[in-house]
Amino acid sequence: MSGLLVTIISRLFQLYQLAIVVYILMSWFPGAYNTRVGQFLGQICEPFLSIFRRFIPAIAGLDFSPIIALLVLQLAESGLFYLLTLIMY
Repeated sequence: MSGLLVTIISRLFQLYQLAIVVYILMSWFPGAYNTRVGQFLGQICEPFLSIFRRFIPAIAGLDFSPIIALLVLQLAESGLFYLLTLIMY
């Protein structure tokens, strides 16, 4: 059971990370955010990314906050797995 739980959680983190990367890459295409996919990704990614945009300013017009957001997501995943390991074993 614990292996299944870890696999499901890992896949959900990977899916969210992929959603963030796709959302970021959509900025390269004009009007991509106005599509259904763009609006959906905006609804699920923007709340998380906006946390980092408040603290990390754009440098020369480049937004580096998604990189930090992805790193924090990786750390959260690692921390969660560590806690699950402590609880389950």
